[in-house]
Amino acid sequence: MLEEKDKKDRSGIQVIARAAAILRVLKEERGGLSLGQIATRVDLPRSTVQRITGALSAERFIIQDPKGGGIRLGPELGAFAEAANFNIVERCRAILNEVTQATGETTDLAVLRNGSMIFLDQVPGLHRLRTVSSVGEVFPLSTTANGRACLALMTDDEALRLIEQETARALSVSDRQATLRKLAEIRETGLAYDIDEHTPGISAAGFAFRDLSGNYHAISVPVPTLRFAAVRPQLDAALRDARDRVQSEFPLDP
Repeated sequence: MLEEKDKKDRSGIQVIARAAAILRVLKEERGGLSLGQIATRVDLPRSTVQRITGALSAERFIIQDPKGGGIRLGPELGAFAEAANFNIVERCRAILNEVTQATGETTDLAVLRNGSMIFLDQVPGLHRLRTVSSVGEVFPLSTTANGRACLALMTDDEALRLIEQETARALSVSDRQATLRKLAEIRETGLAYDIDEHTPGISAAGFAFRDLSGNYHAISVPVPTLRFAAVRPQLDAALRDARDRVQSEFPLDP
């Protein structure tokens, strides 16, 4: 009896893992995939994929594209994503407050969506001269501290692909080398910077993390450039403390 139960448990875990693999390949192909294409991507028999996608479709996790584009992610996953975003904002709010109290500067929380950084939450700074961005505002990856921090969590190939997609041009050999050096430095230190590069007069420091859904988030501190150099040691210390707090409080990917 115990052996039979163990087999059922392992079988259930295997089904969940296969369903997750199917959802991940569909996440990368927003236009949808056929059963055969999914089977090839996840290296499973077509009959197995058909059985699993049938169950996922019944729960609205996937749908058949009405325009004939194949199978794609369904509305139920969107609801989960919204709930996850809300949870991240709620759980990070205290950390943002702590960084602002420690530095006196504005602290932001952003998420990577469709190749851009989108602001989810912000705690305004305590200075009269401070930086403020609206929740929902969109920022680029390659010239911002939060975007660079997220890129550094990716493989080099994925980071370069997103940068070239953002700039709409192929990077030269020298630009690729410089970019890879910068990403390696961010990985080593755990912090990324934007020194007057995205918006003249504003510099920033930040770090990134991933949630269990694989979403990239970043906490960053934008500062008027005229005082950035003076407060940078304080910013670095507060952000490293915040990074440790995030890693200890959240069940996050490394």
